[in-house]
Amino acid sequence: MSTGLTVFTPAYNRAEKLKRAYESLKRQTERDFVWIIVDDGSVDDTENVVKGFIKEGKVDIKYFRQTNGGKMRAHNRGVGEADSELFICLDSDDLLTDRAVERIFEVWEGIGDKSSYAGIIAYKGEIAEKTEGSDRGDLHNSDKGRLLPIYGNYFPDNEDCSFRELYRKGFKGETTLVFRTELLKKHPFPEIEGEKYVPEDVVYDRVDEGHIFRVVPEILTLCELIEDGYTDRAEELRRQAPTGWFIYYYQRALSWPWSLIRFKFASHYLRFSSRVDKKYRREYDLPAALKLAGIPGWLALVFRGKL
Repeated sequence: MSTGLTVFTPAYNRAEKLKRAYESLKRQTERDFVWIIVDDGSVDDTENVVKGFIKEGKVDIKYFRQTNGGKMRAHNRGVGEADSELFICLDSDDLLTDRAVERIFEVWEGIGDKSSYAGIIAYKGEIAEKTEGSDRGDLHNSDKGRLLPIYGNYFPDNEDCSFRELYRKGFKGETTLVFRTELLKKHPFPEIEGEKYVPEDVVYDRVDEGHIFRVVPEILTLCELIEDGYTDRAEELRRQAPTGWFIYYYQRALSWPWSLIRFKFASHYLRFSSRVDKKYRREYDLPAALKLAGIPGWLALVFRGKL
């Protein structure tokens, strides 16, 4: 491996936002990382901005430009170009805390047998002018004191677990995820003709299978909540990318423990099945028992006009 960590950023018309991410990378106390930027067909000044970063020579940067195909295709490209043990996605409007890379290596090196580990889970914080209102001052790790956790409960203390199990235990909120690169290479995002989005959990669930994460109750990345972000465009994304959501609900319905939530996943699976090509219905075919269990919920969704 040429570097210990790949910091990957998908970029689409975010020239100005990238400057803040870049400054956070220049402040890192550990420099054994490469910044891979995949420009997903930007029509703004992204390319020139990145070339300016490269010219400065402060950070090891690899820049790739491709036709616009959505974040998931950009993610697959970034993983494909990565030559490192660990991989972290830093969105164009996010930044790393100053010791993030150093802490990632310290935590990872503290794990003995890494074969069962998929990576590291830590907190993500919100960029804020002050920390008033936060009840987690002990978790702040910033020279500027600008950290504010978004929401959620504390991570389990000293208890490594799978990504899904963390949420089953009651955690709610955003996370910083660091993956073993080899696992992401084995589990790329499906690239669906005519669609540009696949829920991230499609890959996370696959990586999660048979693996655990080292749980670290510290903030390693910061984000800015924006109105046009993925979370605020959920309904639009569901209509634009039915196949991606169909695959997501298939995986969740197939693997979730028997419960009302599992029936809910099956109901959404049936709801989306009418909107996807038959080749995907053949490939991702739920057992008959799950389909039957999902029918009442599916009928309710149809009646309410919900996806």
